[in-house]
Amino acid sequence: MGVYPSSLENLIEQFSKLPGIGQKSATRMALYILRTNRDLADNLAKSLVAVKEKIKFCSICFNLTDDDLCTVCRNASRANGTICVVESPADQLALEESGIFKGRYHVLHGVLAPLDGVGPEDLKIGALLDRLDREEIQEVILATNPTTEGEATASFLFNLLSQKRGDLKITRIAMGIPMGADLRYMDRMTLEHALKRRVSIRP
Repeated sequence: MGVYPSSLENLIEQFSKLPGIGQKSATRMALYILRTNRDLADNLAKSLVAVKEKIKFCSICFNLTDDDLCTVCRNASRANGTICVVESPADQLALEESGIFKGRYHVLHGVLAPLDGVGPEDLKIGALLDRLDREEIQEVILATNPTTEGEATASFLFNLLSQKRGDLKITRIAMGIPMGADLRYMDRMTLEHALKRRVSIRP
């Protein structure tokens, strides 16, 4: 028998299923909702149902949207011939919030992971190749994460895109030592990327 009433125990259990939410955090969240007025609970419930019913993939870039096209793909000024390929909507959001990139995106929804049974057909790679035929694309930026799987995916895409269009500019986001970091605490892959992608210092 639980410490709390069954309905509250159930809410705590549901919250604890969320990533990064442990039992204590889930309990705090549930008790907070219990203490506040009913509007919060009603709006939270409506929002949860709404995202499951309305959110879908953009028909062009496969980012999250509640329309056929996401806001970036609807913006004609973003069709500047550059596509940034990312692993997930969260990665796209991080780049977009920086305000630096002004082109369009393509969301793969994963990376190649043969040991987990994830191959090219499980990602949005075919759709990326189709975009090369439909859109006037001059550059594809490979912005997969600097993990073993992310690097393998970037390498696979580079070879595939090069074969598809020989005139296409294909770039990879720079990786290496972050500002303010200490070399002593860097992992081998980070140091390797930093050395391989070193640049000249001009006076």
